[in-house]
Amino acid sequence: MGSQDTAGANGINGNDIYQIRDTPIHANRHLRVICIGAGASGLYLGYKLRKDFTDFTLDIFEKNADIGGTWFENRYPGCACDAPAHNYTYSFEPKWDWSSNYADAGEIFQYFSEFANKYDLRKYISFRHEVVGARWDEDATEWVVDVREGGPEGGPEGRITRRRADFLINASGVLNKWKWPDVAGLDSFKGPKIHSANWDDSVDLKGKRVGLIGNGSSGIQLLPQLQQIADHVTTFMRQSTYVAPQQGMGPRKYTAEEQQAFRDDPESHLQMRKVTERAIAAVFPVFIQGSAAQTKITEYMRQAMNEKLAVGYADNPDLVNVIPDFPFGCRRLTPGVGYLESLTKPNVTVARGGGVSRMTPEGCVTADGKEWPLDVLVCATGFDTSFRPRFPLIGRGGRSMAEEWSEETPKMKRATGDGTENTESNGGGPRTYLSVAAHGYPNYFMFLGPNCPIGNGPILILIELAGEYMAHFLNRWQKQGPGLASFEPRREAVDDFMEHKDRFMEGSVWAECESWYRSRATGRVTALWPGSEPHYMEALAEPRYDDYEVRYHRGANRFAYLGNGFSQTELDPDGDTAFHVRNSDKEGSGIFRPMQSSFNAKDAGVMLKREWGIP
Repeated sequence: MGSQDTAGANGINGNDIYQIRDTPIHANRHLRVICIGAGASGLYLGYKLRKDFTDFTLDIFEKNADIGGTWFENRYPGCACDAPAHNYTYSFEPKWDWSSNYADAGEIFQYFSEFANKYDLRKYISFRHEVVGARWDEDATEWVVDVREGGPEGGPEGRITRRRADFLINASGVLNKWKWPDVAGLDSFKGPKIHSANWDDSVDLKGKRVGLIGNGSSGIQLLPQLQQIADHVTTFMRQSTYVAPQQGMGPRKYTAEEQQAFRDDPESHLQMRKVTERAIAAVFPVFIQGSAAQTKITEYMRQAMNEKLAVGYADNPDLVNVIPDFPFGCRRLTPGVGYLESLTKPNVTVARGGGVSRMTPEGCVTADGKEWPLDVLVCATGFDTSFRPRFPLIGRGGRSMAEEWSEETPKMKRATGDGTENTESNGGGPRTYLSVAAHGYPNYFMFLGPNCPIGNGPILILIELAGEYMAHFLNRWQKQGPGLASFEPRREAVDDFMEHKDRFMEGSVWAECESWYRSRATGRVTALWPGSEPHYMEALAEPRYDDYEVRYHRGANRFAYLGNGFSQTELDPDGDTAFHVRNSDKEGSGIFRPMQSSFNAKDAGVMLKREWGIP
């Protein structure tokens, strides 16, 4: 790993005489962490620090009134997880009493709420506190974070406080900033407008003509609910999407006997979870262009959808265009319970027509010029998936992540590794190191960042993996102080990862259609990992420290943490200084003691002072 002294003097060759610290090796220094967001990622970070770290301060700032992130915000009718419920949990925290095999938003929110309560995580969280700015202070080698009390609705009068931290962790996720459709005259529509991520239960849909824009995951879940309530629903589709047949995996309620069996036989419950997880992992070959699995599943899906929709072709000829002509998997797959059936109902009209081009006070006009009168407009138009931070995030040298990650940013020069930059990279948009870090932003990490495998299966294990990865750096910073100041991925490492990722994506189905996985401006796949979920696990298993630049405090000796010569093992009352003496060299019984443990000594200890007279 590269390193740099922020001053040049190291305390030995400088004017001051180097002094040995009177502390044992790996004595903790206090660690300050600020986390943005108390959804699944922020809660896991709190759990991880509480479980494996000591001597830390954690401040989690959550803009909403409670935990849960997307599961707090999204409460539209039919809102549910599109992953099997028993696999949408932290890997170590199963839930035996899910009411059905696909859990709804309320039940998932309850899972995270119970998790926060069980592990006493709310003490770290400040609710209705929104991060509105963050800046790296190079002189102090710390993050300066501006927080507005009162949350996103606090308004300009909300009090802004300034906090400082050694590490800044962005756990706000990608689906956190919902957006209205980019349609001319949207505000001119005189009827109610509802967004799926900001649902308004006070709007009565009974007997109304409802327009639904969007046929992604939210739109697919909403339509069957709207169809049962509204007088008529017109669903506007700019493009088609695949809807998965159930094949025995359709939603169903668990009986009380089944739930009790899950509780009484945890081993059987575990095996059920493993079987489902293996089945999800086995899907990855489908995402490779030209693979036999891709060809077979695409043909099957088109046939299955055609069989479901055929009953409505006579009354709604546009239904035939609902079946995609692009490869299966290019857009996110959603189970879509009752969706295809709803499209064939007499009170549902599929409007292709190139999508909605403009709104009028009475309704909308599609690109083909046809007018559609409406009473209520429902927008399932998703989120801002540009990955650009919603607040000014200023890194080293005054660089702005929002500007650097803008799709309109001019093409950047590629670093060569020898200090020169003479070849072009692929241009604007988000640029990360393995989805978790970014060049120019020291001591900054992200959960579910750009090019994380969020389309390959349940995401909670991805959160755990990223949290474990970050913990390596937090632990090293804490135990190899006081000299160690910051970690930052090297520019050439980011360039190499982006080059590999972009080339891999050329052979994937994700590059073959328009979706939120891809940048509309550049065409690059920005939301997915170049590989399977197990591939991501192995890639993040051990940090490649040589890809990072390490900086040290002014005048610091990088080996000051070695201290007074005593080890943590001999100072730990429960430690065993003969742990390395063994009868065999079995796997997992190595001779190195882990750096991280719940015990940490900061001086020679009472026992050594008493028995050996150490002052």
